[in-house]
Amino acid sequence: MRRAHGAAALALLLLWFGAARGSAAEAAPSKKVFHDDLLDRLVGKWALDREIRGTRAVDSVDAEWILNHQFLQVRMRDVAQPPAYEALVLIGYDEASRRYVIDWCDDYGGGYSSRGTGTRDGDSIHFVFPYPEGPFHNTFTFDAAHGTWTCRLESEAKDGTRKLFAIDRLRRSEAR
Repeated sequence: MRRAHGAAALALLLLWFGAARGSAAEAAPSKKVFHDDLLDRLVGKWALDREIRGTRAVDSVDAEWILNHQFLQVRMRDVAQPPAYEALVLIGYDEASRRYVIDWCDDYGGGYSSRGTGTRDGDSIHFVFPYPEGPFHNTFTFDAAHGTWTCRLESEAKDGTRKLFAIDRLRRSEAR
């Protein structure tokens, strides 16, 4: 009798494990490589000139595909020593929602790190970050004629008006 219970329990466990494994495989995301002709133009080394609230900052930017080409990692670092600002930005694409995703982490810490979503319009991707005080917008635009990028960062008031926070201009760095 004990053997029958043990064998039945083992059979039930194996059946459960097989079913769980099958559903995990069905729910597993695709290993399809993400390709984006616009984001491919951001790969490389850049010099970033930022106008932020009446002051100027200069950063170096390195962008590369990571994690099986699922995310574009954009690493920003102030050229001052020690750096006054550093950020690590990951940009990917969610096939289910048909939107870009962006995770912005910087040296201001977890309270200011945020995930946003974006949509593409031609050579621009408009990202929106849902902060408690109101949406924050960051629009990346590629200028094909000059091979440069502009990022326009704006806060949005409760009435829907936007206020310029910063403008970033990226040009290819001589140090490749």
